[in-house]
Amino acid sequence: MSAPYWQNVFPAITTQMRENQSVDLEATARHLEAMIESGVAGVIVCGSLGENQTLLPEEKRSVVEMAVSTAAGRIPVLSGVAETSTREAIRYVQDGARLGAAGFMVMPAMVYKADPREALAFFRTVAKACPTPWMLYNNPIGYVVDVTPGMFAELSDIDNLVAIKESSADTRRITEIRNAVGDRYALFTGGDDLMLECAILGIDGWVAGSGIGFPKENQRLWELTREGRWDEARALYRWAQPLNKLDTHVHFVQYIKLLVQEAGLGSEWVREPRLPISGDERGQVLKVIREAFSKRPKLPA
Repeated sequence: MSAPYWQNVFPAITTQMRENQSVDLEATARHLEAMIESGVAGVIVCGSLGENQTLLPEEKRSVVEMAVSTAAGRIPVLSGVAETSTREAIRYVQDGARLGAAGFMVMPAMVYKADPREALAFFRTVAKACPTPWMLYNNPIGYVVDVTPGMFAELSDIDNLVAIKESSADTRRITEIRNAVGDRYALFTGGDDLMLECAILGIDGWVAGSGIGFPKENQRLWELTREGRWDEARALYRWAQPLNKLDTHVHFVQYIKLLVQEAGLGSEWVREPRLPISGDERGQVLKVIREAFSKRPKLPA
């Protein structure tokens, strides 16, 4: 899988759970199948939305194996890498590649707050051990470590680092990265509620989150940006905006799983320490979802 194929919509999907918190591979496969049917270019399992950090090592590998089998070569399957140590990250990318993952989305080492020197060393060491192309996931809001445009320029000599998922929530970064490294990397946005702004500035792809609850509309929005049909894109984006905001809250996993459940594409069960949302919070999120779905736009056949 070479860099030119890293573009368009690569949704980060949920890891479906049963009520007893066990991983439901069959439900996850059905969820993945719905994404493929919507026309996505690839899929990412075991990301933040996939509850990577709460999965046991063998569970992560079983999800990758299932996803590769389900995709059956129709689209590339990537996996998130969210380990606490460099050693475990190396082991994971090597195991994932053996299971058929086409690439990886690598987050900084979890828990420890690395300084820039340590962060660069982590990514370089994992890159040397990784047998596939990979994407660097920059999310300083969620994971504290910020990979700046200057740091991306420093990493540009790593051949198998082919893409960036930029989730700093600062749209200026899109232009700053382009000015620093040109088209060296495929540039993805990870901010659902900033996607259109980023598309105007020039991105190659979108790691979508909330859109897994309305995959056909999500895919249509992306296609409109590729076709330069901005008036239509704005209208669809405005409809999706309340749903896209669900991806910006600390309870984003619970919110999006509830969205997926309301869409009939999965269930809301999560693994502790997360708990399904309840009370007024649940009522408010359901109101957002149901109001949006009541106004769901009719897509062209």
